[in-house]
Amino acid sequence: MVYLRSLVVLTLYTLLTSYNSVFVSATTITFYNKCPHPVWPGIQPSAGKPLLARGGFKLPPNKGYSLRLPALWSGRFWGRHGCAFDASGRGKCATGDCGGALYCNGIGGAPPATLAEITLGNDQDFYDVSLVDGYNLAMSITPSKGSGKCSYAGCVSDLNMMCPVGLQVRSHDDHRVVACKSACSAFNSPRYCCTGRFGNPQSCKPTAYSKIFKTACPKAYSYAYDDPTSIATCTGGNYLVTFCPRHS
Repeated sequence: MVYLRSLVVLTLYTLLTSYNSVFVSATTITFYNKCPHPVWPGIQPSAGKPLLARGGFKLPPNKGYSLRLPALWSGRFWGRHGCAFDASGRGKCATGDCGGALYCNGIGGAPPATLAEITLGNDQDFYDVSLVDGYNLAMSITPSKGSGKCSYAGCVSDLNMMCPVGLQVRSHDDHRVVACKSACSAFNSPRYCCTGRFGNPQSCKPTAYSKIFKTACPKAYSYAYDDPTSIATCTGGNYLVTFCPRHS
């Protein structure tokens, strides 16, 4: 009986120390809102990865919110704006809406929405900011305390100000441009969507629309095969995701 009790204690100790080791080494990601208005970050884990913060929350101007990312976690983040929710968490957002809920619970945001994507690895993390699904808010990812290149990624320009007419999404209230569609979403063409015979990097090349995005945001994905200048890597870093990074 004493041996069995000792074995149980040892097993529990091993589990607890393993858990603490994972927890201590976990990556921290901090969301910071520099926009003059509230932003409702959305979080969608990749398949099989755990849901964080119920998938969404409200972030007032000039406020931050930090999360621990489990080891080897991957997923995407985006900002919703123009949101209104009732006491039960039901409502809607002008852009980036996830099924009319405050807590996205694994549901992705409705395009167009600027996306930040991250994949944690044992040896190296990969991250980027993508305009492949369009744009709604300026966004950046800045790493800290890591090793390797650990470069900045993001789109700090206000693409809504320069969005081509055919891609514009306007608000119902004052008809301001609140988001900019991708050419794929606007025209549903294989050439713009990199599908069909354009479904490889050899045949799917930058277009006049993706070049507008790339010129304004050289550190963000402008179309599906825009890898060389868009994806960033870092080892053992923490990450800051900023909304409206240029805003004072």
